[in-house]
Amino acid sequence: MSQPHRAAVLNLYKTLLFLGREWPQGYDLFRKRLHKVFTKNSGETDPEKIATMLKHGGYVVKEIEALYKLKKYRTMKRRYYDDNK
Repeated sequence: MSQPHRAAVLNLYKTLLFLGREWPQGYDLFRKRLHKVFTKNSGETDPEKIATMLKHGGYVVKEIEALYKLKKYRTMKRRYYDDNK
């Protein structure tokens, strides 16, 4: 990994670890899979490919956040609104 991308990769990893705390199948499974993916790609040296992977990681972060927001919305809707109307 090249030095200019190091901080971005570490930030992405930390963000994904933080988001994984609420993962439905459990934090341990999420952390193992995340570590496996980052370890597999740790030898990449092409800056363009690293940038592409970082963009994909940002997309994954947004998707996970959207899933969590949807889950909270559905819970609130079930809690406060009656479906029988």
